[in-house]
Amino acid sequence: MDTRTVLAKVPAVTLGFWIVKILATTLGETGGDAVTMTWLGETTASATGWGYLIGTAIFIVPLALLVAAQIRARQFHPALYWLTIIASTTAGTTMADYATRSIGIGYPGGSLLLLAAVLGCLILWYRTLGSIDVGTVSEPKAEAFYWTTITFSQTLGTALGDWVADDGPGYLGAALLFGALLALVALLHYRTSISKAVLFWAAFILTRPLGATVGDFLDKPLAKGGLDLSRPVATAVLAGLIVALVWMLPQRAGEHPQG
Repeated sequence: MDTRTVLAKVPAVTLGFWIVKILATTLGETGGDAVTMTWLGETTASATGWGYLIGTAIFIVPLALLVAAQIRARQFHPALYWLTIIASTTAGTTMADYATRSIGIGYPGGSLLLLAAVLGCLILWYRTLGSIDVGTVSEPKAEAFYWTTITFSQTLGTALGDWVADDGPGYLGAALLFGALLALVALLHYRTSISKAVLFWAAFILTRPLGATVGDFLDKPLAKGGLDLSRPVATAVLAGLIVALVWMLPQRAGEHPQG
């Protein structure tokens, strides 16, 4: 390795990274819904109104432990990283549902509030460390900003995906819309001089509503435009695919020039 480069503690941004990320966000939707809706019955006649908050409590603990382990680690570990991503996306699902449904701020209010939180994190990160490039995530302060931004973006994506799907083209149509926007960001990456770090975060945020709408399409009832698949089964299948891809696809740390 060139002695003038420093390895990051997050993966290099490759096509494989984006494939696994989209699968992880889809799992976050089906997994979060499996706990709050299927297990805790939040969408049934026996709902207590506490399901989304309980689900958030269930997922926020492993997320905090995994983020702590990720920050304490001395180098990039693929399994630890993707477990933390999955924890953030399942917690994001339940937190968004709690904010938009239980608290009652609705999809527009929740989406705008969470968008402000994501932008606030990115601005503070840049003003503190001078860069939001994920290749520079190699020390605790940058990692704290990274995982805070990710958690807010995962939560934002759930609210945004539900908002667009419910008030517009349905789950499949919304998935196609977010997929098209993601393709547009990829085109801008290769054809323009727009900051690569800014485009990365735009794409990262868009993968979450894409995964959310795909997950909803898989497990929502036929009457609501879904395929009515079992949430636990869909979650297990997605988890198996992620494990297989992380094992088969090259997993290397990102890097950036020292200083």
